[in-house]
Amino acid sequence: MKTVVEVLLQAGLKPFIVPAMGSHGGGTSEGQEQILRDYGITEETMGVPINSSMETEIIGQMPDGIQVHFSKPALAADYVIPVCRVKPHTDFSGPIESGLCKMLTIGGGKHNGCSTIHRQGFPALAHLIPDAARVILDTVNVPFGLAVIENAFDKTHTIEAVPGGDILTREPELLKLAKSLMPRIQFDDIDVLIVSRIGKDISGTGMDPNITGRDSYGQIPGAVPRIKRIIIEDLTEGAHGNAIGFGAADFILRSAFDKIDLAATYTNGMASGNPEGAKIPVICESEEEAVRAAIQTCAGTDINNVKIVKIIDTLHLSEIEVSENMLELCSDEKAFCL
Repeated sequence: MKTVVEVLLQAGLKPFIVPAMGSHGGGTSEGQEQILRDYGITEETMGVPINSSMETEIIGQMPDGIQVHFSKPALAADYVIPVCRVKPHTDFSGPIESGLCKMLTIGGGKHNGCSTIHRQGFPALAHLIPDAARVILDTVNVPFGLAVIENAFDKTHTIEAVPGGDILTREPELLKLAKSLMPRIQFDDIDVLIVSRIGKDISGTGMDPNITGRDSYGQIPGAVPRIKRIIIEDLTEGAHGNAIGFGAADFILRSAFDKIDLAATYTNGMASGNPEGAKIPVICESEEEAVRAAIQTCAGTDINNVKIVKIIDTLHLSEIEVSENMLELCSDEKAFCL
């Protein structure tokens, strides 16, 4: 982000930063500025103004009549340059998922645009995001977008400047690359998964369903791993109390529950059309209590041979913990753990 700013300044332009976050940060100007601050993006570090206004204008409509919102401060600029990751979305599949188009439509649309599009339901996003992006790209001057792709270790793999006119055709190729680089938990069946922490800074849904095979509606058909019970132990500081994703778990620790900001969580859940993700699971006082409860409720499982896996979060999978009865699986040529 700093480099983008410096290049624009060298070109004689006067850049400013607009958070493109939809309903994140509680759907408020202050909350979205705070999220940027957590990433080290401030007016002081970047050397340019930040305008986090939530005001939008309706700039057109999609073929099915749905209105397209766009940030009012961004519309006042001569150029708009989206800077974001390209990666699989957590709630739908399509040729275009999370990336430049979503940054322009859901992010650039702020809370108003985010709510309008998500109201149609997650499956519809596969065509609504490209449709809305076409309206924006036809209306707003987007010279290029900066796409960032990460590898399985949450490190930068590729940075590509995509010309504005190529975004709709290039992004599907970048998404294929991102999907090929994703990590996975190297077991098909797990009885109990312990997740040390979740948060919006980890995944849009707190913990990535592409990793767990489960969303707030339950096990995703055909997805692996197949997990019977999930325990969440904590909420990241970067989540700022937004506990979206708790609804995909069965048990949480009291330490995680105590960090919930209900307003931020419910704002995100309602705006994204996914109140299920904001539900609160059974609360346990300790890890031991949660594990015992999880084992007790694993139907059809030999309680003396329960497969337990513990991960830090769904972004960091290079080191995991497994119960002793799973060690023999770690030597299989199809699986490994460090």
